[in-house]
Amino acid sequence: MKLVEKYFERLLWNSRQMVLTAVISSLLLSLLLFVITALDVANLLSHLTDYFAASATGRKEMKIEMVAHTVGAIDGFLLATILLIFALGLYELFISEIDEAKDSSHSSKVLVINSLDDLKSKLAKVILMILVVTFFEVSLSMEFPNALDLLYFACGILLVSLALYFASKSNH
Repeated sequence: MKLVEKYFERLLWNSRQMVLTAVISSLLLSLLLFVITALDVANLLSHLTDYFAASATGRKEMKIEMVAHTVGAIDGFLLATILLIFALGLYELFISEIDEAKDSSHSSKVLVINSLDDLKSKLAKVILMILVVTFFEVSLSMEFPNALDLLYFACGILLVSLALYFASKSNH
């Protein structure tokens, strides 16, 4: 019976290697998002000459559109960062500590994950930043036909501000 238990426990312990699927997938998705967002930024920069050639009213519209695309690029980079943090965190929690990060004096402490709660906290903060950026992006194209819509928008700003305030207080 001890032999069966020993092999079962070894199988159970080694089953944590399944997490490598999530780690590799997250890394690949992160890389893909970084590349796609970088290409979007390059495309945005290619329209810079159109901006200078446009009339004053055309520039105003293009500026709003370019700011919205810039904010979208920030969203893309933040989401790619979430996937990177997620992959590193899962690897450190379930597989092994990353020796390169531990030994390097230049490594960032942002990517050091000590517990599942630590990973959740870091991911939640980046997700909150994505929500803030998305709220800003959507607000650029909003119109306020009546005062009630403007009041709703102000309430949304207040709620986003409160979320940022409480997120910053959770560090202390």
